Amino acid sequence: MPLRRKVRPAGAAARRAALRWWLLSLAATGAALTAAAALLAVALHVSGSGAGAASASSGAPYRLSQPRETEELRWEQEVAPPQLASPQSRKLDGAAEKSLWLPAPSRRFVPCVAPSPEYPSPAASRGYLLVHTNGGLNQMRAGISDMVAVARILNATLIIPELDKKSFWHDRSNFSDVFDEEHFISSLVNDVKVEKKLPKELVKAPKSVRYFKSWSGVDYYQDEISPLWDHRQVIRAAKSDSRLANNYLPTDIQKLRCRTFFEALRFAPPIEALGKLLVERMRSFGPYIALHLRYEKDMLAFSGCTYGLSQTESEELAMIRENTTYWKVKDIDPLEQRSHGYCPLTPKEVGMFLSALGYPSSTPVYIAAGEIYGGESHMVDLQTRFPILMNKEKLASGEELRPFSQYAAQMAALDYIVSVESDVFIPSYSGNMARAVAGHRRFLGHRKTISPDRKALVRLFDKVDSGLLKEGKKLSERILDIHRKRQGSPRKRKGPVSGTKGKERFRSEEAFYENPLPDCLCQPGSPDSDDSLVSI
Repeated sequence: MPLRRKVRPAGAAARRAALRWWLLSLAATGAALTAAAALLAVALHVSGSGAGAASASSGAPYRLSQPRETEELRWEQEVAPPQLASPQSRKLDGAAEKSLWLPAPSRRFVPCVAPSPEYPSPAASRGYLLVHTNGGLNQMRAGISDMVAVARILNATLIIPELDKKSFWHDRSNFSDVFDEEHFISSLVNDVKVEKKLPKELVKAPKSVRYFKSWSGVDYYQDEISPLWDHRQVIRAAKSDSRLANNYLPTDIQKLRCRTFFEALRFAPPIEALGKLLVERMRSFGPYIALHLRYEKDMLAFSGCTYGLSQTESEELAMIRENTTYWKVKDIDPLEQRSHGYCPLTPKEVGMFLSALGYPSSTPVYIAAGEIYGGESHMVDLQTRFPILMNKEKLASGEELRPFSQYAAQMAALDYIVSVESDVFIPSYSGNMARAVAGHRRFLGHRKTISPDRKALVRLFDKVDSGLLKEGKKLSERILDIHRKRQGSPRKRKGPVSGTKGKERFRSEEAFYENPLPDCLCQPGSPDSDDSLVSI
């Protein structure tokens, strides 16, 4: 049944707040009330928040446009409010509930990204570096950060990067649509020279186009790329992802990468404003989990993971994989993929995981994802366990989302903000978004991030499906034990998997932006690391 409400004048804010909290207090009496109260509370919250403000890069804050007074907001729950089984609806005592939200001890690690005393001002520019990024939002962010460091190594002037417009999402966003361009330029003024465009006289000049070698060190850029300036004034990097090694780079270069990724690449003011508003609306329900549910068509097609899907859905994904020329692997055994932990957890498996961790059915969960493959048919099990299941489309009105809704990178940026600010972050798969958010949360104080051990989990879930193991205390104890040390506590970045060679050796390393310790995190009073140490 749709819930409808006309937008009210701002003077009704107090009444809205009182009614919202009254509804949420009723939610404790049952799952049906929980779901209904959640949707109505959000509608009330949104209707009075159209003029909310958030900080822009400088000066006056950017303000979201106010919805028209005649706009009618509709909130609809497509799945009937479920009745929860007793194991999921159990009540927790105060200490047990508090422990669910406590982050792992940070051991006093804090960001330390200031350049060393020996770090000089940018040298005279030898030429211009054009960058064509590739991939989704967070793959592009990592690539841009790497290219800033490369420009520093090469003494080059960096032209504002061109975002990928040709990958799966066909997003036409420009840099300034996604990121705060002025903040980016000003933040890096002591590191590299950044300009918005090439000088007119060089726009049509011959350029040296290169695919920079993946996971390269300083020597590669100084010995093989730098000499290209002798023949051309402009070098174009055809791709930007993974062009720098994760480890063993000069400390000042590593710190520059962190300053770029975690500080300079701030989102555009309109995205920041709505993102912060979404965080406020989630917090109106109390502490919340951000769940990066990577159960989307592109991920399932790429990975070949079809567990739990119909024959028709599996065939559709196989056709997408076959027709995507730059995806090299075509024949994939889905059962083998899943048994090795290479598949994202299904929504049903995520629900079992959260319940086993001890989170009650009243826990607010934000779904950070694009369109879930199969829609509600695959979400019903998760919705049954956790009725306060929200996403940006439920938290914001159509008018608020309209400026961003046709742009995948901008919509992903909203999810990124809500995920970084969440009380607990849980990714169902270790992709670019999951790694970026996990790293950002480490950088901001090792906020609680639970990384599912998918290989171990699917073995347990298969036992539950076959009747060899029941949901309850025994399953919960085993899952809690497996994940006791997978909650975002400080540790050195992991090195390559033993026995791997060549590109696979680099590929198996923990990504630099996923865990910037020790390069960009340190304990006050202890000397900074002189090199990029990793745990082997």
